[in-house]
Amino acid sequence: MQMPARHDFVVVTAHLPVEPIVMNRHERVRWQPKRSGVHAALHPVVAQRHGTWVGWHSLDDRQTGRFNSDGISMQPVPIPALDIHDHFGGHCQTSLTPLYHDGAEPPRFNRRWRHAYRRVNDRYSHAVANIAAPGATVWVHDYQLQLLPAMLRLRRPDLLIGFFLHVPFPPIELFEKLPQRTEILGGLLGADLVGFQSRRSSANFCQAVTEFGEYRMDGDVVHPDGRHVSIGAFPTSVDRVGFERLARDQRTRRRAAQIRAELGQPRTMLLAVDHLDPATGVEQRLDAYHELLADKRLDPNTTVLVQIAVPGRQYGMDRPDTWTQVERKVAQINGLYSWITRPAVHLLHQTLDSRELVAFYLAADIMLATPLRDGMHINAKEYVACRADNTGTLVLSEGSGTASALPEAITVNPYDVDALKAAIVGAIELGGPHGRKSEMRRMRRRLHEYDVHRWAADYLDALAGPAPRTPAGATPPGPASHRPRPTWSGPAARAHHGT
Repeated sequence: MQMPARHDFVVVTAHLPVEPIVMNRHERVRWQPKRSGVHAALHPVVAQRHGTWVGWHSLDDRQTGRFNSDGISMQPVPIPALDIHDHFGGHCQTSLTPLYHDGAEPPRFNRRWRHAYRRVNDRYSHAVANIAAPGATVWVHDYQLQLLPAMLRLRRPDLLIGFFLHVPFPPIELFEKLPQRTEILGGLLGADLVGFQSRRSSANFCQAVTEFGEYRMDGDVVHPDGRHVSIGAFPTSVDRVGFERLARDQRTRRRAAQIRAELGQPRTMLLAVDHLDPATGVEQRLDAYHELLADKRLDPNTTVLVQIAVPGRQYGMDRPDTWTQVERKVAQINGLYSWITRPAVHLLHQTLDSRELVAFYLAADIMLATPLRDGMHINAKEYVACRADNTGTLVLSEGSGTASALPEAITVNPYDVDALKAAIVGAIELGGPHGRKSEMRRMRRRLHEYDVHRWAADYLDALAGPAPRTPAGATPPGPASHRPRPTWSGPAARAHHGT
């Protein structure tokens, strides 16, 4: 029997960064790269470090062997259809997502979903344990896999395990509602380093550990079972070089000019890119835009809003229909303020490839990144990365981790529709060819200093700190045999948080 390949650097996400396309009657599968959000940030890091990627392949009840995509080794994790429904659609989408985003919609809890969450995390643990080389570095990502670090440590105590949460970690008043709170804390503390997007999330986690766990803390270091687990903030960045290269490409620039022409050459184009979820603030943004048109502070003849609503996986769950609400608001605005050939709002409910998305970034005068709560609004940083001529204006939510990373943006409380209206008008009035070039220049300089490779290097350097690891098969030693890890928030995190 052939032994599975062993890998020294393993990245684990809920989904692989590919979309399966089933071809012909023999059901052969072609894998199409799909990069957005977490995947977009991680792809250049995994490629540069010649790592392997573990995740679900998005095919129900199908066994699929290892394959390569874009030069990266992909290790699929098979998941039964019922567990897909209960894990992703139930516990992740319906219990955790609302809770971790300030309760923008009420979370719902179900014991069957929690059991599925446990089983699916264990499947990932088994898959990683089989392919990781002795002493390998394993980097686990996001809220779908919060039990995985502890499960993996039981199977492979020799591994160096990192965990990074891309969504916000909730304040204790919300986290205490979670029936699984103690198990999740224990799962996360199976890692050697738990990373967050912001100091606020890091502080929330430390408070939860102190409140609900019988763990000793020393600054930003937790001591579960005699081990040393560091806690830190590492704000995610983007592949600056890749986005700049795509933005300078003549085909992309021609497409950006074509978009402006198709929109009727507006004086001002506003752009927003969001998943359809109550926490993304799409409805509040549409309300603000509607009122600005009604108050005649914006002219629909010269201003247009393009809202790209990226479809999300729903897994058949009965959730609040954000799409219906958004469609209704867009129809109302367009019914009152559009011409036949010039809608006031263009709503695109689709996933765009990288070139098309960059073309929209280049075409837009103003980017509205105003989620109610978000870990790190990656689209905001992508917009900045594409503006090589230092034009364009970014309106950014205080509820996003990006706000502290890009303080030169126009920041706004997304719950305050009047403040949102003022921010939009202010962005238009301050715009023009020279209006905010200095601010954009400073934001771009920040991305030059702290791109996605710097983010990954800061995190992985902290993960590979001085504390020794337990040899395979050994019982984890007590505290006397360990050297404490340094308190870590990362130099870039300190710079971006004003400390």
